[in-house]
This record gives sequence, C-alpha cells and structure tokens, in this order.
Amino acid sequence: MKIVVAGGFGVGKTTFVGTISEITPLRTEEIMTAASAGVDDLSGVPDKITTTVAMDFGRIGIDETLILYLFGTPGQDRFWFMWDELCRGAIGAVVLADTRRLGDCFAAVDYMDSRGLPYVVVLNVFDGAPRHDLAEVRHALRVPDHVPVLRCDARNRDDVRHALVELVQYALRLRDRSTADG
Repeated sequence: MKIVVAGGFGVGKTTFVGTISEITPLRTEEIMTAASAGVDDLSGVPDKITTTVAMDFGRIGIDETLILYLFGTPGQDRFWFMWDELCRGAIGAVVLADTRRLGDCFAAVDYMDSRGLPYVVVLNVFDGAPRHDLAEVRHALRVPDHVPVLRCDARNRDDVRHALVELVQYALRLRDRSTADG
C-alpha cells in the first residue's frame, strides 16, 4: 500500500518517514542556498538548512503480504507539480501540520479534498509550539468531522505508527462504506 506524507515546508515530513522506515529512507534533501532567499518562508523554522526537492521514500513491512510504502512530498509550492505523481495509486495521506504555521497546511488539505484521497491531519508536536485543542484546529482548517485529526511527535516511532494505523483504518472504513453503497 502506498501512503503519502504531505504538508507545508518544514512540518516534519522527512522526519516522519525516517522515524518509521525499516530501510534507510531515500531522501532528496539539498542544502538551501541563497537562491531560495525570498522564495522559502523560514519564519517558524529559522534553523532549517536543508529542503526536500523531490520526495522522501520509506518502507514498512507489516507482515509477509502487507508492505506500506511511504512517499513524502516536498513542501514548497514550487514543487507541487510532483504531488499528482506521488499521490497516484495511494490509499491515503497523512497531512502534517505545524501549529506555529497552521496556515501552511491549507494547500495539502485542499489538495486531498479535491482529489477525494482519504487523509488524516496530524499536528506534529514541536518543542515550544503552542498546543491547540484538536476541535479548534479542525474548525480553523475546515476539516470535515469524519476526517481524523490527531497529535504526533514525528520523532517518536510509536506516535508515527499510531498516525499510520489511524490513516489505514480510516481509508478502509471509507472503502467499505463505498462498497456497501455501490
């Protein structure tokens, strides 16, 4: 099964994929240069020195017959042209959000909604970031009531596993509901 990890610039997608992958993740991170000055908004992430320019890739074997392939998208809007290809064939997506820059995940939420791709919204827990009530975040992002919204520390394997389980269970519920209605 293919799962996409999406979200704005610097929300923790690379960390999320790397924390859970059982293989050394493929990363297409590059050092940020002066060319990105004025293009990439570093507010909220002033210490960030690298950026994903294509994708991150990780793999998790659930059992002999089920393998999850994780594809992390680049966060900057100049790389969004890749999202269609990365999302093709995915069962769903994890939309990571940073409460310090919540508005940065609107594009990912809108993208998943417009394509009908099941997704969960995951608030990545950053040190020192404000903690908001999940219902308030749902309302602020205009996320439908049926879409799971949860917290996760992308550095914590158990948290990442929980987020992926939530996504897979949600996607399966939607599929089963669609099959029953069909």
